[in-house]
Amino acid sequence: MYSRFYNPVKLKNCTRQLGYFWNIQKRNMCEDGKANTRVLFCGPHFPASHNYTKEYLHNYPLIQVDDLPFDSIPDLIGNYDICVVKSMRLSSDLIARATRMKLIMQYGVGLEGVDITAATNHGIKVARIPGKVTGNAASCAEMAIYIMLGLLRKQNEMQCSVRLKKLGDPVGDTLFGKTVFILGYGNIGIELAKRLRPFGVKILATKRNWASNDPSRFEATLENGTHDDSVDEKGSHEDIYEFAKKSDIVVCCLIMNSQTVGTVNENFISSMRKGGLLVNIARGGLLDYKAVYEGLESGHLGGVGMDVAWTEPFDPNDPILKFPNVLLTPHVAGVTESSYRSMAKVVGDVALQLHSGKPLTGIEYAN
Repeated sequence: MYSRFYNPVKLKNCTRQLGYFWNIQKRNMCEDGKANTRVLFCGPHFPASHNYTKEYLHNYPLIQVDDLPFDSIPDLIGNYDICVVKSMRLSSDLIARATRMKLIMQYGVGLEGVDITAATNHGIKVARIPGKVTGNAASCAEMAIYIMLGLLRKQNEMQCSVRLKKLGDPVGDTLFGKTVFILGYGNIGIELAKRLRPFGVKILATKRNWASNDPSRFEATLENGTHDDSVDEKGSHEDIYEFAKKSDIVVCCLIMNSQTVGTVNENFISSMRKGGLLVNIARGGLLDYKAVYEGLESGHLGGVGMDVAWTEPFDPNDPILKFPNVLLTPHVAGVTESSYRSMAKVVGDVALQLHSGKPLTGIEYAN
């Protein structure tokens, strides 16, 4: 009879869940009986985020930091005060289980996976860490240049030449003299423009809302009040097709939301110069997969470089990766020692502030 009901897989999963629960419960109370403040990091990806945060809070036993696998989170999220979502999607059903939650935040800026309305309805604040403060924007800007250079110098073909012991092949191109269109002139776009200037390029940029109104609405001002002259030509979202026609390289730096999803579609790509390069360091959903694939297959796109993909982790056997002029990196644009240590400090300080009842600093609220 026992063998009819025994399922070793289910038993193993149940035992693991109980183990997580028991370990959490043991650490829920301090020696003086005061409840710990608990911080949840969702899933195994971007491991430096929770490792660096644990290191930062090592001397603060009142703060408990856990990283849990995705399948354990629905059952255990109710034990936590702060949730760092990373790549997990927090639906309204999942948020409803977060009965102790005070704050949902991202280890970075992207909150498109969080149901902010549901969080608001449950009295939970949602926040991001501004990239200009932590160095995340600068890290992403450098990655964009790395990808641009990789496409121009034909990185994949160079590796083939190394394996085949060929010298002097392939023939690449320079960034010097090119026109670069920064699609979305936010914190990353600003840092990118500053770093591109010494390469001798012409820089175009669009933004939905610039600092001031007509006729000087395209005059960007830096935080210290000085004029930002890093961009040669500025425009609004209505100018994106016109700017695409003028550019050798398009770099997508948009925030993804209901207005921007699928912005780089068939119409946009067809408006680009034949042989133009497309770089995406923002979110995969900003690009229409079918349009990108067809642009590569027809030869209209000269190359595509992405640090983000439509689904993550991306399928290494996806047909789009068969093209030699496609570069894909594993969502590491912002993953640098400098930016991740800075963001760990922000998360750690927020946890300490929440525990002591102080106002939370270093974050930007989305609700």
